[in-house]
Amino acid sequence: MAMIEDLIEFLQSEPEDLILLWDRIEGWHPVNSESRFFQYWKPEEVSLKGLRSLVVESDRPVYDVFLKRIETDIRGEGEICGTDAGRTYASVRMQQEEGIGYYNVECRFHRNADHCISKMLVLVQQMDAEEVYRMKLAHTITNDSTPSFFATTAREIMVKNPDKKYAIIQFDVAKFKVINEIYGEVRGDEILQFFIDTLKVVCHENQLYVRLSADVFMILTPYEELEDINRFIDLLDQNLLGYKDMNYTLVYGVCLIRDMKDGLRKYGDSAALARQSIKGDALTHVAFFEDKMKEGIYTRKFIEDNMKKALKNKEFVMYLQPKYSISQNCMVGAEALVRWIHPEKGIIPPMEFIPLFEKNGFVIKMDQYIWEEACKTIRQWMDDGIEPLPISVNVSRRNLRDNQFIDVLNGLIDKYQIPKKYLEIEITETIEDAQVNNGVTLLKENGYTLLMDDFGSGYSSLNMLKDTQFDVIKMDRGFLQDFIGSERGQRIVEHTIKMTADIGLDMVAEGVETQEQAAFLEKCGCDTAQGFYYDRPMTLEDFNKKMTK
Repeated sequence: MAMIEDLIEFLQSEPEDLILLWDRIEGWHPVNSESRFFQYWKPEEVSLKGLRSLVVESDRPVYDVFLKRIETDIRGEGEICGTDAGRTYASVRMQQEEGIGYYNVECRFHRNADHCISKMLVLVQQMDAEEVYRMKLAHTITNDSTPSFFATTAREIMVKNPDKKYAIIQFDVAKFKVINEIYGEVRGDEILQFFIDTLKVVCHENQLYVRLSADVFMILTPYEELEDINRFIDLLDQNLLGYKDMNYTLVYGVCLIRDMKDGLRKYGDSAALARQSIKGDALTHVAFFEDKMKEGIYTRKFIEDNMKKALKNKEFVMYLQPKYSISQNCMVGAEALVRWIHPEKGIIPPMEFIPLFEKNGFVIKMDQYIWEEACKTIRQWMDDGIEPLPISVNVSRRNLRDNQFIDVLNGLIDKYQIPKKYLEIEITETIEDAQVNNGVTLLKENGYTLLMDDFGSGYSSLNMLKDTQFDVIKMDRGFLQDFIGSERGQRIVEHTIKMTADIGLDMVAEGVETQEQAAFLEKCGCDTAQGFYYDRPMTLEDFNKKMTK
């Protein structure tokens, strides 16, 4: 029985006579200095690690994973990799005298009755025509910005079958990075290799499949009815899910090919767009492309192309929405909101750019811009002899995860010489997050008044109140409107208001739209409200007019 130490030593010393090569005429035979299949190979290259120097550079990461898998299996740190028990392999391209050759390099383990590794064999085998064909597809799509090989082959298939309809299916693994973090990158690579091996079996000759990049795969498939596509996706799920009892989900985007004359890339991009449209959707994992999806792409591109210029040109404008005392019917504060006023398009709704800014990180600059606009406004009121009203500004989670944000806020307070009590901080209710909680702590330690925005819209509100560092709770408009319509709902709102008061928190009700809602809130003990019943968000000029009436 081979000991682990002996096998590890094999990896390091790599005796040549353990390397076998498959010749289609001669069959398996040893590769060593006496009988070398590739005569130009040097003896030192005929070894497990020596072969690496012959692998084309772009395939070496794949070969390195192969070596890592072998050592992982030897050390017993995981199950044997690959699709066959006791077989670990890599498909790579190697340099030959006459050009590039395509090979499967395998490491086979033999086990004794006690399931211990008793023998280990390394094999180098030329790929057959089908394997070469598939690997060419993979490398063409992955590495070539114009995947002509795949497009040409797909067109040939469609031309041979002109009476059939075709569709492009794209799929990937939902949250694949999380899979790598939970199970390890080696196991993640195993899943992807498992997909490739399974697609060889599942797809017939008129179904062209390819790995685009990372965990994204694409299939050209014929169909007669849309149900054929759904059945095929079900078949893929049945065969691709549950590798080694691992939990993961596949997300599919489908685009029907309307005209074979159109470039295949167009349909691939559309399938990708459909797939991305349901990312994070727990209710569905298949989406068919619709033309309206393009609108989102164009909007996103416009926003990302223009956001920096818009900030520089001050196209982003601070609007203020007043907060009112219900009992006194007067303004007691304001929330700072942002509007994008484009010179040609006019006002761009916040919901078109704020979510995108939160994803791409530009929200950090947007936040800081509005903070400064609020500080300037408070300073101007003070200089004009007007008693300032507190302005609450939003601090995104992106900012809270970077402790530098507190220096920016404090710097603005110092620059404009304003009391911190006039600049309040709104943070959207969020699940537990160590970095966000650290940011909240920094704000509290630096003396800012903290408002929890959208209270009641999440699923952890009551639990969060137990140890909260916030000073004010802003009741979400949906919470108010959903509950106030029934007697039981009114009781819930009433007890929520009283509970927050009992633990020393103030309450602001958002989305107040009627006099009846305002009266109900006042009766329950909530005296501060904002919403269309009082005022919509307005320009600073209009807000100042209201202040000085």
